[in-house]
Amino acid sequence: METSLRYSADSKSLRIHAKQKLPIDSDTFLQVHGELDTRYGSPNFFCAMLRRFYNQPQLSSSVGLGVQFDKHEKLGYTARGKMAFPVTSNDSISFNVKGRCEIDKEFKQRRVRGGAEFTWCIFNFQKEQDLRFKVGYDVTNKIPYMQFRENNWTVNADAKGRWNVRYDL
Repeated sequence: METSLRYSADSKSLRIHAKQKLPIDSDTFLQVHGELDTRYGSPNFFCAMLRRFYNQPQLSSSVGLGVQFDKHEKLGYTARGKMAFPVTSNDSISFNVKGRCEIDKEFKQRRVRGGAEFTWCIFNFQKEQDLRFKVGYDVTNKIPYMQFRENNWTVNADAKGRWNVRYDL
């Protein structure tokens, strides 16, 4: 099980996130993840999603379909997809296109998000230290964003001043 501690300027509370991937076959698994908000002492998010990965020499992609529960949105459905195109021969830099659609349980309201980003991974920057820089553009909200990851620490920020921090346990 993967667990992390998360804090964002929006929620102003520490959240405990847990994720478990249950393999179905070599390219497909059931991903279950949820969050506990420490301010209220209750779960604020839960999602179960069937994910499939397609790995080819010059292309990496994934699709996912699932059901989710959010304390504000209640029950809904989600679909997501991502494609990664290598820019360099050693795959250290890639161009990613991703999208997500969330639909309420009556299939009346939907929220669509999409983005494009460049990712630069530096493995063994120093002994046992990996770095990842990500710069992207949220097409839906028309906002540039960035991410910096160093081993277990991740910092995300966007041009509207929103930010969050994650520490993987």
